[in-house]
Amino acid sequence: MNKCRLLIITLLTTLSLGAPAIAASKQVRWQLAETWPTNLPIFGDTTKNMAKMVKEMSNGRFIIQIHSKNKHKMPFGIFDMVKKGQYQMGHSASYYWKDIDINTMFFTTMPFGMIAPESYAWFYYGGGMQLMEKVFSRHNMLSFPGGNTGNQMGGWFKKEIKSLEDLKGLKMRIPGFAGEILASLGVKTVNIAAGDLYSALKRNTIDALEWVGPSLDFRMGFHKVAPYYYTGWHEPATELHFMVNKRAFRSLPKDLQVILKVAMKAAAYDMYAQSMHESAKNLATMHKDYPNIQIKTFPKEVMQALRAENNRLINEFEKKDPLTKELIDSQRRYLKQIRAWTKISDQAYINSNQ
Repeated sequence: MNKCRLLIITLLTTLSLGAPAIAASKQVRWQLAETWPTNLPIFGDTTKNMAKMVKEMSNGRFIIQIHSKNKHKMPFGIFDMVKKGQYQMGHSASYYWKDIDINTMFFTTMPFGMIAPESYAWFYYGGGMQLMEKVFSRHNMLSFPGGNTGNQMGGWFKKEIKSLEDLKGLKMRIPGFAGEILASLGVKTVNIAAGDLYSALKRNTIDALEWVGPSLDFRMGFHKVAPYYYTGWHEPATELHFMVNKRAFRSLPKDLQVILKVAMKAAAYDMYAQSMHESAKNLATMHKDYPNIQIKTFPKEVMQALRAENNRLINEFEKKDPLTKELIDSQRRYLKQIRAWTKISDQAYINSNQ
């Protein structure tokens, strides 16, 4: 009798709580594939921070396990793995997928484009998130900002670049649209995963490379092989991205969807702050301990040629696809509007204090 009464009470309690309460108690376990090698600072910290916040905010109901490229062996296969549902999530840079869909590259950064604060304003208030959803929905995915490096350096070179002629035949690791621009000026461009960059430079597989900036470059040892370090033009606000399989996201309870979005957004901003801090710290160490490093700016004729090729290629791209044109028009309009403010706020302040 007592057992029967206990069973009835348990059943009535369960029914009164309803189905959502039952679902809410079930643990969700996801896997995330990242392009980066195990324990890569900053980039790898971002995925760990995101997963930690998801676990804590969900009180352990939502667990995300991270697989680095050492585990899945496919650093540039993240797009297809998330699209097909082999992984529920990925962390990479969207311009790596430009050969799959040209429109993906606009969400990392564009040469001569927006700096990080301008870019974030475009994403969250200027229509960027809606356009990104248009692009990635075609591939059964959602994409979210995944951490910004800030303005990236123009790269490490074994020889000084004194003219346009010095670019011809140069073998350089540089991905994305910037690679296409340099290729049109005679550079032989390749894309190489992070873990193989130093050995490629040392073995003369490449003559130059672009990676990030002092935040990550210094620990890679590039300065031991290529002492000329050029300021940037090509990636003024490099935004990584979280890719999420659309079906997997929609299968989540609503509260876990919100938790995941909040964790991704917080982790992305934290990466931007961390990148700024580490770049400043490592640049000071470079100046102090490695006087052989020569920080250079590309000659005026090189910069003019880069900008001219950038404009020519952009004009070609916008004719290929209505969505490409929509993206380019959106970024052009927003940059014109927000840069006017940047010039009389941040830029004017810095100029007046030099």
